[in-house]
Amino acid sequence: MAATIHHKEASVGTGGADPIRATHGGQPTAPRLTTEQVWHELAKASFAVLSHVTPAGEPRSSGVVYKTVGRQLYVAVAPDGWKARHIAANRRVAVTVPLRRGGLLSLVAPIPPATISFHATAIVHPAGSPAARSLSKELASLLPAERQASACLVEFIPQGTFVTYGVGVPLLKMRIPAAARARIPVRTGSTAQ
Repeated sequence: MAATIHHKEASVGTGGADPIRATHGGQPTAPRLTTEQVWHELAKASFAVLSHVTPAGEPRSSGVVYKTVGRQLYVAVAPDGWKARHIAANRRVAVTVPLRRGGLLSLVAPIPPATISFHATAIVHPAGSPAARSLSKELASLLPAERQASACLVEFIPQGTFVTYGVGVPLLKMRIPAAARARIPVRTGSTAQ
């Protein structure tokens, strides 16, 4: 079942512009997401699953707490830890941010989280570096005060497109993959890769 695109007059989250609406079986779904809406969701969240490849070529993933500043995500890590070492060796990473859906209903029903996934270039900023010092106040909530001076900051610069599932759609539409997934450019005006 392929999704088709139809123009529909409405002004949901697009500043009065006519959003493009996808249809599934002739029924309209939620308006197409915008880059700004996805960045807003990323800024509200704080947990992500970070995936990368070790220097030996083995896949690795771990949960991280992050904070957005501008159009980057930042994570604080130990300078001698495997995240700092592995990410510095190969700066390509994949990030998935789960977004809790369903409110109280999710406590009694098996409602999966919505997700935002993307590829990113990662830059490890050593403790005390100019980048780490300039962001120290904005990112102070990532670490206890006693570790702030010694932690490395890892900056994630999203690339290409965000791949979303269940973002900006009603819960029942999450059961319909064609209606629940979207690809949104990471940067406004960029083309999907």
